Amino acid sequence: MSSNNEPAPQAHTSKTPSTALATIGHGFVRAGQATAKAAKTTTRTIRTAATKVRAAWRTFTSFKAVQLIVKFFKSAHALWKKRHRFSYSFYAIIITALSAFEVIFIQWGMYSEPEYEKGEEIDKTTRILDSVAGQTTKFVAQMWLEQKNLVLLNFIILIAVYLTLIFVLNRFWVSTAIFGAVMTTYAVANHIKMVTRNEPVLPADLNFITGGNTGELTSFIPKSSQGLVSSAVTGVTWLVIICIIMQFIDGRNGVIHCSWRHPFASVKNFTGTLTRIAAAVCSVALCFSFVWGFGNDGYWSTQFAQSMGDSPQIWNGLADSTSNGPVVNFLRLAHTKTMDKPEGYSQETMQAIAKKYAKQAQQINKTRNTNMTDNTVIMMLSETFADPTRVPGVSFSEDPIPNIRQIKMQTTSGLMLSPGYGGGTANIEYQALTGLSMANYSPTLSIAYQQLTPSLKWAPTLNQAWNVANGGKKASVALHAYNRNMYFRDLNYKKFQFSQFFATDDEPKLTNLNTIDSAWYTSDKSFYADVLKKVSNSSGNKFYQVVTMQNHMPYEDFYQDNEFKDLDTSDLPSNEKLNLDTYTKGLNYTDQSTLDFLNSLDDIDRPITVLFYGDHLPGIYSTAYSDKNNIIGLHETDYFIWSNQASRSADTKLDATSSDYTSSNYFSAQLAEHLDAKVSPYLAFLTEMHQAIPAMSVPDSSGNADTPTYLDAHGELIKEKDLSKQAKQLLHDYQLIQYDMSVGKNYLKDTGFVNLPK
Repeated sequence: MSSNNEPAPQAHTSKTPSTALATIGHGFVRAGQATAKAAKTTTRTIRTAATKVRAAWRTFTSFKAVQLIVKFFKSAHALWKKRHRFSYSFYAIIITALSAFEVIFIQWGMYSEPEYEKGEEIDKTTRILDSVAGQTTKFVAQMWLEQKNLVLLNFIILIAVYLTLIFVLNRFWVSTAIFGAVMTTYAVANHIKMVTRNEPVLPADLNFITGGNTGELTSFIPKSSQGLVSSAVTGVTWLVIICIIMQFIDGRNGVIHCSWRHPFASVKNFTGTLTRIAAAVCSVALCFSFVWGFGNDGYWSTQFAQSMGDSPQIWNGLADSTSNGPVVNFLRLAHTKTMDKPEGYSQETMQAIAKKYAKQAQQINKTRNTNMTDNTVIMMLSETFADPTRVPGVSFSEDPIPNIRQIKMQTTSGLMLSPGYGGGTANIEYQALTGLSMANYSPTLSIAYQQLTPSLKWAPTLNQAWNVANGGKKASVALHAYNRNMYFRDLNYKKFQFSQFFATDDEPKLTNLNTIDSAWYTSDKSFYADVLKKVSNSSGNKFYQVVTMQNHMPYEDFYQDNEFKDLDTSDLPSNEKLNLDTYTKGLNYTDQSTLDFLNSLDDIDRPITVLFYGDHLPGIYSTAYSDKNNIIGLHETDYFIWSNQASRSADTKLDATSSDYTSSNYFSAQLAEHLDAKVSPYLAFLTEMHQAIPAMSVPDSSGNADTPTYLDAHGELIKEKDLSKQAKQLLHDYQLIQYDMSVGKNYLKDTGFVNLPK
């Protein structure tokens, strides 16, 4: 029994699960009812608003003025839908006419009017045939005169491009505007490049544009071409305007009927859409297939072109474009093959080569007493520097470069065989830094800096030795008196492990630069001053890559007091003399500035060596270049290796066989010899290679269309078949080394092949 004093039990107030669920359910029901009520209210509001809008619209459209406007637009729309569709025959006429015009316009740009001496008797027929119009007419007329259908070949190629645009875009007038604008721009650019650099536009030049250099292109347009550029801009503008108008007038929106939204709605839609896809795919595939192997022996497009009269001259872009057409030359170089795999290439072969030249390096180093990196080295590319008095037909009553001529007599010096004439700076610089030769590459590789270097996985260069010697610190510096993106230098110098790159744009930036009179480019004097400041303020030995710009084309009477106008005793046409006199005055400024620069380096109390070289001759010697016997000489520039008085190599002058003739790929080996410095296996190889073939370059350097140019120690041409057995073996080793470094497996990378002894 419970006691009366026990507390009464408390009521249990917590809800059971079923009660809680019921409560939640009621909540959802109430929420649903509220939502439904709100939705009904919103619907009523929308219906009311819609009713008011419809009423307002009926009231608005009931006005007679509004009814008249609506009626007008309905009538206009009906007429718009019934507008005439131009026939495919009309399209064909436009395609044929515009393509033919572009072919002739592009070819016209390859020629220039001949210069005749005053009093020279030239018959009327010769004048007509040699004129631009005459040469262009001859290119067309050879279809009947010589059975060479080259104009037809270029015509077919352009039509194929035109039709591909049409089939891909399916808009005739839009495609016409794009085709006409692009082809006209190409024709004008090709003509300007011919005038200024004596070479056609190459596929590699597109990299110049995509690399961010578009804004710099206008600086290369000479005054003589400004009229052509203005006319072309006007013509393209009118073409685009006309095409826009025709796009509205033409009732045929698409060349091929197509319905992307409802492709299966009808047989017409299905077949039209399928036809458009097939046309676009087939046209793109045909163009791609044509270009992919064009220029390779046995390839279908090569055989087709040859059947039309195409006679390739790959190493000579000027001759190839003039003879076969710029479009054919451009496509021939569009798909670049770096080089063929040399016979015997394998890991075992490359290891054997590394061991072979390691022994050669040990032998050479027994008599060498210094290290290259114990010196500050300045490798100076002097833009377009070459003694003009060596060119046949050119003479002055006063020496334009007396100081450099004297320097060359006192130190290691000679002539450098260049792969370029009128251009090609980047290739010569590439050879100098890498030790590789353009002669070993495929002819389709026109500019290594743009077509090869950006993709390299391993890029050993001379300057990297200074980085290693300084524990990886900033010990290699590049300076260029122009914009850093030219020829992808900004990208390539990073790949070459230059720690700093000074240029005229962005940071780090060159300072206190100026020009001479009305010249376009930075003077050597002001540029040298900046280089000298950096060298003087440096605390250790570094490698400096210096590229000048002062003597870059064009040459348009820049200098106010040009005594060489009066000192010129050359027997040349007036236009050629004008360019020559301006160019020569620029060389004269360089001559004095270079002497002053070397004198300043002499005042610095640490070993400094300068390797100075011109990259190529300017393309202004039309008269001399017309004689094939002059071609080698027009590919030879001046170089010297000079050391200041603080250097153990001061006043060193290598013997004639080691210095009279060279090519820039040998500079690193010559530099080591001049400094009496120890070499790597790679430099040992280049030393031996230089002894066997003192100078080597591309076929164009001698006008030979088949084999590279090889010179002996006297500057005489050596035929490949006449090379010694040793030279042929070295040449094969060179090809193996270059292939491994460029596109091979980089088997040499971990063998110490490029490493200088510590």
